[in-house]
Amino acid sequence: MQWVFPEHGSEAVDRLAKDAGVPPAIARLLLCRGVHDAVAARNYLQPTLEQMHDPLAMHGMAAAVDRIRGALIAGEPMLIYGDYDVDGTVATVLLKTAVERAGAALGVTADVHYHIPHRIREGYGIQEARIAAAAAEGVRLVISVDTGIRAFAAAREAARHGLQMIVTDHHLPDNAAGLPEALAVLNPNQPGCPYPYKELCGAAVAYKLAQALLESCAPDDAGKRSLRAKTLPSFLKLLAIATIADAVPLTGENRVIAALGLAALRRPAQAGLRVLMELAGIDSDLPVSASDVGFRLAPRINAAGRMDVASDVVDMFLTRDAALARTLAEKLHRLNDERRAVEAEAVSALEARIAHMQEAGEALPGCLVFDDLTHGATQNSVQGTSDAAKGWHRGVIGILASRVVDRTGTPALVLAHEEGQAYGSGRSVAGFHLLDALTAVHSAEAEGLFARFGGHAHAVGFSLPSDRVALLRLRMAEEAARVLAGEPRTPEMECDAALRLDEITPDFLAWMERLGPFGNGNREPLFVARNLRLAADPKAVKDRHLRLLLEDADTGAQRGGMAWGRRTDWAAQARAWGLVQGSLVDAAFRLRLNRHPDFGGWELEIVGLQLARGEPAGQPAGKPQG
Repeated sequence: MQWVFPEHGSEAVDRLAKDAGVPPAIARLLLCRGVHDAVAARNYLQPTLEQMHDPLAMHGMAAAVDRIRGALIAGEPMLIYGDYDVDGTVATVLLKTAVERAGAALGVTADVHYHIPHRIREGYGIQEARIAAAAAEGVRLVISVDTGIRAFAAAREAARHGLQMIVTDHHLPDNAAGLPEALAVLNPNQPGCPYPYKELCGAAVAYKLAQALLESCAPDDAGKRSLRAKTLPSFLKLLAIATIADAVPLTGENRVIAALGLAALRRPAQAGLRVLMELAGIDSDLPVSASDVGFRLAPRINAAGRMDVASDVVDMFLTRDAALARTLAEKLHRLNDERRAVEAEAVSALEARIAHMQEAGEALPGCLVFDDLTHGATQNSVQGTSDAAKGWHRGVIGILASRVVDRTGTPALVLAHEEGQAYGSGRSVAGFHLLDALTAVHSAEAEGLFARFGGHAHAVGFSLPSDRVALLRLRMAEEAARVLAGEPRTPEMECDAALRLDEITPDFLAWMERLGPFGNGNREPLFVARNLRLAADPKAVKDRHLRLLLEDADTGAQRGGMAWGRRTDWAAQARAWGLVQGSLVDAAFRLRLNRHPDFGGWELEIVGLQLARGEPAGQPAGKPQG
């Protein structure tokens, strides 16, 4: 792994440090994040609601607001059609709450219902059968959230039954097919939309509609100011959860949403949210981080859609019955335990396949495609795997794809078969636009390859006949080889700056925390410290991991660190290098705050090691010792 650094001259660093009033080390980190002047630095370090854009700048917004107001005044039943993940369920909660509050402001009672599809029985997207059922129930207006941008058949079905549709979505449209026939389409990614920020999640698009609707119902300017000071900020807790869970870039408006929402999570108002945070082990007396949301809270919310009925999430967030909220939160907690067990079994099977391929000396294709049938298992000389007969739960295939990417650094598709259909989910890496790849392989076949597909650059969902998976595997390998041709063979690790251990001071750490929240698009700073002496023998933890006590050979400053063996078996590597007390290494690391009451504090999360003379980690045994 080659460690690479951005090229920012000392003059640019010094100028930004002076103009923005920040330490030079922080100025360097801001430059790495595209912040080049004092105004941008102030906005970055002090996010406020005023930095967010006017929702009416989004194409179709005025028409959507007018139609919903008309439906409220006329007493027309409305249906919010969501999705079963965190983004879709939160979007449903936010918009339903806003429509009901708008009705109250207009002096009417809103007749608004919602539908969250069942992942297994209905699948992703708006189903025509549910649209027909809504029409029979008297619904006259359907509003989609976090779905619908490719719902051409559903839109035609709505028109056939005399229903009007408002589509709110953030997924990429099919530019060749155009947009579904709807009264209004709200999606900053649609062609011709002037909205300046394109990276909103589905719940954020729904929030924009909620804001525009509520502001249209405010009696005067004072009412709008009150709305912006009290009501809209109250939505940010759930919106931050959706934004972080959906892994959209934490830049621009998303960073404002995440920063303000995480701060507000220390004061959770909804009973269900309070209980879920308690069950997730999140202490609201301490600052809530994006990691808390991404790795503790979001999986419990997602578990409902993966393993059971996602409408439980909406009910939990909407109910004012504390006992019911606790019951539903505890159910999500149990479902998450079930999800983890199912996932662990499938991950073990996948890791065995990958290990077999590597041990056999097989080159990994540019895009891995794994499925739960025997013919999928045998694609790389693995015969008769036990997981083939059992099958994988469709609710965890997206997680499995993420695990494969983490393990291999390679784009991956993971599929589960049911009754002749294969249902897949994919995750990717920088430089390989996964939705573009699926579009290319679909278009290359005369009759098309998929029954349906959609998503983003880094995440997709799709389905196709089971007998076409072998063709999918072949076409994706060819597409990856084409796109990634000429990519550097040596993997690169993007580092932010060199940092000595004695420079990790309380003042520096306080400034660095203001750079958060960290996540996709605003990654945690990655530092490099060189010429570090092992102050004690390295300690292996659970076979693959490694605990180190590092000392700056020049200044004597010490920090403890942990190297997690996700892709590299660091314990084995330390033995291969002969690392002992006194050995010299270079380390690439992030800073982690351990909040343990007895031995907590700031420590290093080591993501790369080299022998101090520059030989890279990952060399085979027998290389000179450090």
